[in-house]
Amino acid sequence: MAKEIQNFQDLKLNKQILNAIEELGFTNPTEIQRKAIPIALAGHDLLGIAQTGTGKTLAFATPLIMKVKYAQGEHPRALILAPTRELVIQISAHFSALSKYTDLRVVTLYGGLGPKTQLEELDKGVDIIISTPGRFLDLYKKGAIYPRGIKTLILDEADKMMDMGFMPQIRNILELIPVKRQNMLFSATMHDKVVTLTEEFLEFPERIEVSPQATVAATIDQVLYEVPNFRTKLNLLSHFLQDESFERVIVFVKTKTIADNIAHYLERKSMGPVRVIHANKGQNSRINAMDEFKEGHIRVLVSTDVTARGMDVSMVSHVINFDTPLIYEDYVHRIGRTGRAENEGMAISFANHLEMLHIPRIEALIKEVITKKEIPSGVVIEKTPFAEQQDMDRVIDNMRRRADPEFKGAFHEKKHKFKDKPSASKRGKGRKNKR
Repeated sequence: MAKEIQNFQDLKLNKQILNAIEELGFTNPTEIQRKAIPIALAGHDLLGIAQTGTGKTLAFATPLIMKVKYAQGEHPRALILAPTRELVIQISAHFSALSKYTDLRVVTLYGGLGPKTQLEELDKGVDIIISTPGRFLDLYKKGAIYPRGIKTLILDEADKMMDMGFMPQIRNILELIPVKRQNMLFSATMHDKVVTLTEEFLEFPERIEVSPQATVAATIDQVLYEVPNFRTKLNLLSHFLQDESFERVIVFVKTKTIADNIAHYLERKSMGPVRVIHANKGQNSRINAMDEFKEGHIRVLVSTDVTARGMDVSMVSHVINFDTPLIYEDYVHRIGRTGRAENEGMAISFANHLEMLHIPRIEALIKEVITKKEIPSGVVIEKTPFAEQQDMDRVIDNMRRRADPEFKGAFHEKKHKFKDKPSASKRGKGRKNKR
């Protein structure tokens, strides 16, 4: 009978890694770590399904460091792919800490800045590459990466990669690296595109699912408010931020413009300090904002979904969904920023009439009913502007029309009441001809 794993020593990790884990303050392995590390150490392909904040990175980093062991040669022997630069940076930070007592050379590659520094790092020699798919291919085409020595390939946040359209790049990368290799894929959900990827990518994988697909941590309290319009959402956000228990808050929005507008609004209301991270922000700006937030110098961070999965902050007190995500799996990743490392957290969602149509689908995904509450009495409920209401009605009509082609809706083109009556111009021509 196999020995039950109680601590990291039971996982048969080497002394260098155990010392690094101890310095990081980790005492007992999480469920995904207890299950994944022995399989990865045995060299099997692995499919890991686990929600955010469960310790996935350590689960694949420690066996990979054990496998690669020490610096050797000039070319990479392992490749880790992640969908966003934030997540690449986060994974790299974990590897740096866990490989502290080794001489392994880990190079991090991502877009958003010139390739010169990354090319210089590759030129010094590399054992493990952590990269976004696009930047890996860009530098390969420049002749900076020799991929034929890669014996381990890991895909993290595979569902997000599929949502962001990375399948063609991943297929290109699979053609470049050796067929004989160990593969590991980690995902929070298993929607159809991820299933397709696993069929192409993994060979007889060991499957680990530490919690039902797309569930959220039990430490997260979820609340929903039906809010009629944008201005009322701002009023409700201001109301919550007046509460001092909202110590470290992430506000998720759907667009870069909304993110900037909310940040400016909160600064005018003296509810800061506030920082914004989205795709248009420079890399240094995004890194600095995250560092300030982690260190507690920033109370409110406003973010789009592009950056949602690269955040590794353990003491986020509240996540506020200012907008409802239209990719329902993103709801899981958004609220997974709080309630991490066994800390309690609260996820608050605002939804207008249109967004409320998506809530049942999110609830079906997470297999939970989100508690609905009334807007607090002190919050001013604004009248919905005509243009905003019209935009919502138009989208609702389109949704109903897709479901029922016979549906006309409020914005269908009305047939002319007197369609058989000749037009004024034709009537004029007729009179002219009679003359």
